[in-house]
Amino acid sequence: MTLADLTLLAEKTVAHTQRRLPDEIRPLALAVPVHFEAGPDESVLAEGFEPDILGLFTGNAHGTELSHSHPAPPQILLYLDNLWDFAEGDPAAFREEVRLTYLHELGHYLGWDEDELAARGLD
Repeated sequence: MTLADLTLLAEKTVAHTQRRLPDEIRPLALAVPVHFEAGPDESVLAEGFEPDILGLFTGNAHGTELSHSHPAPPQILLYLDNLWDFAEGDPAAFREEVRLTYLHELGHYLGWDEDELAARGLD
């Protein structure tokens, strides 16, 4: 599958996931841009992330924007080639991993740590 195909499938999956979010979370989720990339760039790897990372939240968590002197805009990055590899080329598994990875990274935006994400089944 091409990167364009994966991007379209991932965009549809994220949009479907966002529509199914609880009313109190949906507006927050829609405010965070989601970027679809083939894989992590050198700057992400230089920060110590593994090359097979599936997604990443960058920026300040919701509600903490004003507590930082140089707030970075929040964004969610999904690494489509890595997600496709993780799903072993199965489109249904890919959609499920995109959904889970998106929700995991959205959880970071909402300020949830790894334990809170695990308690919600998003680890």
